[in-house]
Amino acid sequence: MLLTGEQLSGYLNTFERSAFRLEVHQVYTMPDEVEELRLFLSGGEKPQGGNVEWHSLVRSNVESGKTMQRVKIVRRPFTDYTRYLMSWEVPDNVAAGEDYRILDLTDREVGLPEQDFWLFDESTVALVNINPDGTLLNLELVESTGINQYLQWRDLALAESVPFTEYALEDEGAR
Repeated sequence: MLLTGEQLSGYLNTFERSAFRLEVHQVYTMPDEVEELRLFLSGGEKPQGGNVEWHSLVRSNVESGKTMQRVKIVRRPFTDYTRYLMSWEVPDNVAAGEDYRILDLTDREVGLPEQDFWLFDESTVALVNINPDGTLLNLELVESTGINQYLQWRDLALAESVPFTEYALEDEGAR
């Protein structure tokens, strides 16, 4: 069943215990990020107050005892989008309370799907279907019969990833 953006927002606002996101693509072309990405690539200053609604949602959920986790798969060399994300976006998500983790698959594979998804309360899965150019194709609710596979993928992604702050420190040391 296809979901609207409003329906996905509903899940993000009403989950009871946990929200987990797996991000597998190296490029996302999101309309609300186009100008910031252009600014980043031109060496401009990071605008203040970006992504305020997301940070507020994360803070609110974390303060009420819920967990919000994300695993971002990366491969080297980083795409321009990944460099932007890790420089300008992820640090603010972490500061808001999101448990943002990095899984570097440059030299290995770990058996995860090439599919973005959200997993809410270990019972609801929403696929985030992305076009080859990085734009959103659609959102799709997965029937509960396949939930165990998504739980296994979540657990594998969490076990194989490192917290963003740890990865960023390792990345700095490698330069």
